[in-house]
Amino acid sequence: MNPIQVSDDAIVQELGIKAPAERIFDALTRPEELMKWWCVEGKFQLTKMECDLRPGGKWRMYVRGRSGGVVTVAGVFRQIERPHLLIYTWIREQEDKVETLVRWDLEENGGVTTVRVTHSGLTTDALRKRNDGWPMIVRLLQACAEEGK
Repeated sequence: MNPIQVSDDAIVQELGIKAPAERIFDALTRPEELMKWWCVEGKFQLTKMECDLRPGGKWRMYVRGRSGGVVTVAGVFRQIERPHLLIYTWIREQEDKVETLVRWDLEENGGVTTVRVTHSGLTTDALRKRNDGWPMIVRLLQACAEEGK
């Protein structure tokens, strides 16, 4: 796995996953798939996902944290090019309500899909710190896509 890259306003994480891009795209966009892997016992768990997968469609996820409280993250799909590109806005509704942008690029070659997630619009240190969990999320995605976990 390439180390996380942080710039003035973005976090970028890249990883090769031994699975087809279609499988990974489904894991990123189908609520029933996201519910399987967007969790770490004792830390957080996705409890509900709403997804209108079309440009302009809205999405919302409800994530229960370690303390038992639920955080809602929502946004709008900006661009969808199945299975290679997914771009959506990202707003943590209970926190600072700043709209940022998440971009997933998937490039399949020889049975391995290079997955790159870029979270941009993180214009403050607080926003970068609050959204620095992408390396863990990409590893969870990898386990789901490669091993069905």
